[in-house]
Amino acid sequence: MADTSTLAATESPVSAQRAASLMKLATYASVSVAVVLVVAKFAAWLATDSVSLLSTLIDSLLDAGASLINLLAVRQALQPADREHRFGHGKAEPLAGLAQAAFICGSAAFLLIEAGKRFIQPRDLENTEIGIAVMVFSIALTVVLVLFQRHVVRQTGSIAIGADSVHYRMDVLVNASVIVSLILATRLGWRWADPLFATAIAGYIVWGAAVIGRQALNLLMDRELPDAERQRIRQIVLAHPAVRDMHDLRTRSSGLQLFIQLHLEMDGTITLNQAHEISDQVEAEIERAYPKAEVIIHEDPEGVDEKRAAFD
Repeated sequence: MADTSTLAATESPVSAQRAASLMKLATYASVSVAVVLVVAKFAAWLATDSVSLLSTLIDSLLDAGASLINLLAVRQALQPADREHRFGHGKAEPLAGLAQAAFICGSAAFLLIEAGKRFIQPRDLENTEIGIAVMVFSIALTVVLVLFQRHVVRQTGSIAIGADSVHYRMDVLVNASVIVSLILATRLGWRWADPLFATAIAGYIVWGAAVIGRQALNLLMDRELPDAERQRIRQIVLAHPAVRDMHDLRTRSSGLQLFIQLHLEMDGTITLNQAHEISDQVEAEIERAYPKAEVIIHEDPEGVDEKRAAFD
């Protein structure tokens, strides 16, 4: 899966307004799908008493909660900058991602406890046809949602939608594994298959939480853009004939917004007006490549004695 924490505010094929509409629509879709799946899986669990099916029910309950948090976080993240939040509200997205990671780990712990009980006291499953039918329905509905979420992430780079999509991609595999466990338990009499698959699902859920948490922390800690993107910015800057060099390039992202800061070195004999004009031209070129970027350029005379950052 692409690391959306490094893609969130880079070049995007859609406008900010279109991106915001797509993100909102994706949150509404995920909440709706989660509610439908919770109702269907709850009924199937009551009918089958399968712990692996219970695992998917728990996962869907947490998906519903996480998707609701996403909905609120995305609405907050899309709010424009104000007097108290001059850099906007984009950090709401990674905060939601961390909350999702915590929810997921909690569900995995509960699932491991339930699976352990079934290893000690195995049970025969009932009405497995109902469980299989519900799982097939869940897979079909989830695949449609995941495809839409992937489209939104490609268009917007949203960390919150990307994190939500991790849940539902896991659900596709989880639901498929539940079908296998139900068939093994009823057709072949392998009662241990049900808790075994539930244990494997719990491990997979924890892995998904680690992915989401890492991406969210990257954004919250203002991690730099990838080296390829930094090099691209450098090439854009140095392409201007009046630019002698650059240093102290700093980048970070917050929601859909990208922030780029750098020091521009020019001929020290030119006037301040000329330096300002060159700086404006460089800024325009960067913003053409990164439409959602806010660019800040400090103008320096060439060869100025300045302490350079070791990580530049």
